[in-house]
Amino acid sequence: MNEEQFNAHEALVKELNDPVLRAEYARAYDNYRPGFLARVLGCLLVGSGTLVYGKKPSYEKFKAIEVIARIPYQSWEVASYTLLTGLYSNEERAIELTKTSTFSREAQDNETMHVVVISQIVKRLKCEGFFRHVFIPLVFALFYFWTIYLLYMFSRRSALELNYLFENHAYNQYQQFLVENGERLRDTPVYSEFLVFYGRTARCEYELFESIRNDELIHRNRSIRELQTKKG
Repeated sequence: MNEEQFNAHEALVKELNDPVLRAEYARAYDNYRPGFLARVLGCLLVGSGTLVYGKKPSYEKFKAIEVIARIPYQSWEVASYTLLTGLYSNEERAIELTKTSTFSREAQDNETMHVVVISQIVKRLKCEGFFRHVFIPLVFALFYFWTIYLLYMFSRRSALELNYLFENHAYNQYQQFLVENGERLRDTPVYSEFLVFYGRTARCEYELFESIRNDELIHRNRSIRELQTKKG
């Protein structure tokens, strides 16, 4: 992500702290209805996570979510370059694929920050188990990468819509976490060298998770805008 893109993203993240502006921003895609395939895969994805980690949001659940959340963006980028190998002579398609690759790289950096910073919190609290919170997410991520890769190759729309559903779930989980734990989170400072390295500041865990919630909403909306831009 270049400096201009980063600054624009961070400015939007701060704007979305305002509940009125956030509701307006979310409303544009709150009622979007993905296709059948994305809905089925989305139910399996979210349902599996709920089965393993429960319905309530938690630090350790967020770590698992963020390990998985990076995967679609990595997979899209690889798939885009695979397709470009055979479609470089089609300028319209090449532009479409390159734009998605740019979004993918931006989102990968952002999601990497999430998982590294949250992992440090989980490590400090010693609240994770190896099998549930390390092994399962890594195995699932490997399977998920190739599933999304193949899905993107044959149905770019379904791949983007599935990400919309997953990011919408993540957004709602972070919002619930903030509502239920706001007072405690405001009193808990954040210590993270990676957060400073990334270029974001947060005085407390509330500000950290507030910004991550906003990231997920931006990713959710951007997934569908990628489709609508092509239609336009």
